[in-house]
Amino acid sequence: MSRNDRGPARRTVLLAAGGFAVAGGIAPPAHAQAKVSEAAAKYRNHPNGQQRCAICLQFQPPATCAIVAGTIGPTGWCSFFAAKENAH
Repeated sequence: MSRNDRGPARRTVLLAAGGFAVAGGIAPPAHAQAKVSEAAAKYRNHPNGQQRCAICLQFQPPATCAIVAGTIGPTGWCSFFAAKENAH
């Protein structure tokens, strides 16, 4: 029996099914990423000197972060801190 006699290749079927899932809105957005835990980020709810979440590129007011999961306070800090360009 040749491949054509057995029906479509498994890869073809999977690719087609994936296309339907994306078109139907089932697949997550490409930009969605898992966030790290507060413990893994070494998050704390007080600043590290002048470094604090309120002036970090990843902070999303009022209380979230693009990288760290959980409720993030503007006066907190973590090891992923990256100051905004005009932060003071």
